[in-house]
Amino acid sequence: MRIETATAPGTPDRPNEDFVSVALPASGQGGAVVLLDGVTPPPDNGDCVHSVPWFTARLGGALLELSVSRPEMTLPDALSAAIGRTAAAHRDTCDLSHPLTPQATVVAVRWDEEYVEHLVLSDSALLLESPDGEVTAVLDDRIDRLRAAGVRVGPLRNLEGGFFTAAADPAVVSRAVTGRTPRSRVRALAALTDGAARTVEVFGDDAWSDVLTLLRKAGPEALIARVRAREAAEESPGGKRHDDATAVLVEL
Repeated sequence: MRIETATAPGTPDRPNEDFVSVALPASGQGGAVVLLDGVTPPPDNGDCVHSVPWFTARLGGALLELSVSRPEMTLPDALSAAIGRTAAAHRDTCDLSHPLTPQATVVAVRWDEEYVEHLVLSDSALLLESPDGEVTAVLDDRIDRLRAAGVRVGPLRNLEGGFFTAAADPAVVSRAVTGRTPRSRVRALAALTDGAARTVEVFGDDAWSDVLTLLRKAGPEALIARVRAREAAEESPGGKRHDDATAVLVEL
């Protein structure tokens, strides 16, 4: 098994709000990956004393622990419990009902000898590669569909008809894209925050299969370097010029 990961902040003067971690249980029969992209709030982020990195570390750590220590729980159940645990850690000090309370996108993957289970919430991406080299992108495309329709997405976060992130309400797990694939049908997988997926999703230079090929040949650092070079060459990129970028490759 090969596991490689890399992460880089969008700008050096701001903390990296992404989270990534991999666990390989002592049984040796499986593993799990958790990737979170913290949602950077505007200056008015409600009445919360905690930073986004604090939130992603708490939520990501809880989700990873539950994913490997409680194999009887589905990934949605594990995420629901992790959200509840994280909310309990700051409910007494913060206004968790505020729409801009700390939150994150989520990719979670867990595998054993029989299956690869996945969960994707919001705009991070999961790539699954089959033994014949076909790459399938597992995406929660709600934000893309709203933007394509010319809708301003910010006010529609965690609202019906909008898009959903992991914040303080465990019920959001019902909005996640989930599935299970036979282990024999997955040769490799990769998880990417949207900052690491920009050569596909923003600039249109690559296909998802190109990203997987680059990850395998040169590793996640090379993918992030390619994104940064493309951002630097773009005179008027859409949205942020740079974003936190994180990628993880697992060859099973």
